[in-house]
Amino acid sequence: MTADRIKEIALKHFASNGYEGASLADIAKDVGIKKQSIYTHFKGKDELFLALLDDVLARELAFVLDYLESHKDLAVDQLLYGFLIQYQDCYEKDDNTKFFLRVAFFPPTHLYEVIVKKGYHYLDTLDTMLIPLFEQAIANGTISKEVSSSAATVAFLAVLDGMFVELLFGGVERSMKRIEASWFVYWRGIKK
Repeated sequence: MTADRIKEIALKHFASNGYEGASLADIAKDVGIKKQSIYTHFKGKDELFLALLDDVLARELAFVLDYLESHKDLAVDQLLYGFLIQYQDCYEKDDNTKFFLRVAFFPPTHLYEVIVKKGYHYLDTLDTMLIPLFEQAIANGTISKEVSSSAATVAFLAVLDGMFVELLFGGVERSMKRIEASWFVYWRGIKK
């Protein structure tokens, strides 16, 4: 129970302050325990951080899977555009997504290799989830046969990355402008 509470509070600290700005002392204080008590559950800040990262990535992938499943009856353009908007909303309201993006773009140097490996696993899994959507859209004539499902997926992930960058550096309003412009060009480029 205490380990879960530590992770819950640590998520807020890491999402808001990053790895360097989050302190075990502050986390312990907010949990209502002494800093030393954290070591009963985690060997140190790195272990706590990496445990959170695994949880966060699992929840991010669960979000994607849930979104795709619950919106599978939409036209592919509505589903994908809605996915961008939904992810933007998650960033605004969810510490999980804030942590995910902060770690992806500002990983602690000494954990870089581990984080990149986990990040590529996330992207590869996302790829696996999205390619069938594009294959179906190509098969039913919604997307041009000149565009491979792989290329459409990679390009869509580039649109998603652009939105993520703008969320981190420019905020929601600027992010929305980026979504609208990139989506317009992206969809015109792949539709039949």
